[in-house]
Amino acid sequence: MSDFIVALGLAIALEGCCYAAAPGAMKDFLKTVGGVGDNRLRQIGLGAMAIGVVLVWFIRG
Repeated sequence: MSDFIVALGLAIALEGCCYAAAPGAMKDFLKTVGGVGDNRLRQIGLGAMAIGVVLVWFIRG
């Protein structure tokens, strides 16, 4: 459970870095994402999730 909390904290910190470093670019990105269809966003999310699981699987073995 502690690994999950650490991973969640890291994800939040990385997202915060994006907003702090380039707030205008993040606003533009969010506007772009708002125009993408639900099915496409679902595909992107599933792909990102799969990459994350495989990455953790390789690292944690």
